[in-house]
Amino acid sequence: MTDRNTIPSGPPGDELKACCAAAYSSDVVALLLGDSYHPGGTALTRRLADGLSLAEGRRVLDVASGRGTTALLLADACRVRVDGVDYAPANTALAQGAAQAAGLGERAVFTTGDAEHLPYPEAVFDAVVCECALCTFPDKARAAAEFARVLKPGGRLGITDVTADPDRLPPELTGLAASIACVADARPLEEYAEILAAAGLRTLRTERHDQAMTRMIDQIEARLNLLRMTAAGRLAEAGVDLEAAPAVLAAARTAVADKTLGYALLIAEKAA
Repeated sequence: MTDRNTIPSGPPGDELKACCAAAYSSDVVALLLGDSYHPGGTALTRRLADGLSLAEGRRVLDVASGRGTTALLLADACRVRVDGVDYAPANTALAQGAAQAAGLGERAVFTTGDAEHLPYPEAVFDAVVCECALCTFPDKARAAAEFARVLKPGGRLGITDVTADPDRLPPELTGLAASIACVADARPLEEYAEILAAAGLRTLRTERHDQAMTRMIDQIEARLNLLRMTAAGRLAEAGVDLEAAPAVLAAARTAVADKTLGYALLIAEKAA
């Protein structure tokens, strides 16, 4: 039997990573999701940063850094040095360009890499952050072990992520497309904590932010309706199924209402 935290190595996991990378480097997806790419936006990122006890000059790793929104916020607001790593080369290039444009090129550096095989030595980061991405990783246990490996003793991990009861998800929220949308392979908050604990990361604090998920669903629906009128061709090129989208969004909204789907913040610590 395969551990539920792990998809066997090889094409299935690699295919999912490649699909996620392609989707999240798409301009159309950026239009649908907004700058932060995750529920709660920068306000929730700032709350996450507060739980990490960051001090000026500390070194932070942003895993699945996307176009750099979280990394640049931390580099600017907390005056830390941030390394961002993302599976999509296009995102890496865009994030580095954004860092240069913001005058943060010396404090924010981006690399293309795999969260399950982080390209950094052991115990180099004071903190690791991962926003709305652990839910998409095929091998969550391996990714958690990598978070722990690169953290210094006493370092903290900050996660915001989709939570789900996989056994209760409706058909509209399963399958490859739903995995890319951060839903199909999301786990209950307690299971994330268990995965981290197995990697040597003790959970210090958790918070539910399910209302942030509802707000994002509403925002996606509004943006999708606008793009349907102004850029239907671009949506089709990006693989957005306009016929299925209303049912998927409705199913997601219902799943949040009945606590099957949600969003959470988690702070964990590596033993000193």
